[in-house]
Amino acid sequence: MALTPSAITALLDSRVEACRAKNIERLMSLYSPDIVYFDCVPPLQGFVGTDAVRRNFLRWFDEYEGPIGLETRALDIAVSDNVAFAHMLHLDKGNRHLARAGLREAWIRSTVCCRRLDAGWLITHEHVSWPFEFNKEGGRVVMTRAP
Repeated sequence: MALTPSAITALLDSRVEACRAKNIERLMSLYSPDIVYFDCVPPLQGFVGTDAVRRNFLRWFDEYEGPIGLETRALDIAVSDNVAFAHMLHLDKGNRHLARAGLREAWIRSTVCCRRLDAGWLITHEHVSWPFEFNKEGGRVVMTRAP
C-alpha cells in the first residue's frame, strides 16, 4: 500500500482493463462498498453502493458488441496520506449509441477519488461527464473535440 501515484495509476489501469474486458467482478473489486458514482446518465443523485454501481456497469457493458474501446489521456494524480484524487480524459470507442449518432468515438471526462482502507486503495467516488456547450438555442454535448 505504497503512498505514491504509481499505486493509484495501477488501480486506474486495472479499472480500465476490467472495463475493456467487461469483467464485472474484477471491476467491482476496485470500488468501496459505499461508492457514490455520478455518471452521464440519470439518476441525478448518482448510483450509491456496489449493487447500484454494478447494475449501471452491466447496463453500460451491454452498449458494446465486443470489448469496450477505452483509452486514458491527460491523467493527473494527487496523493496524500489515505486519500487520492485523479482526473483524466477517456476516449470511448465502440458504443452502439454513439454509432447511431454517427460518431465512432467520444471524449468523456472522469474524476476518481480513492481512499486507502484496510483492503488497500479503493475507489470511493467517481464522476463521469461529457462537456456541454451552452448557446442561445439551448445547448449541445461536445464529445468529438480532441484535447
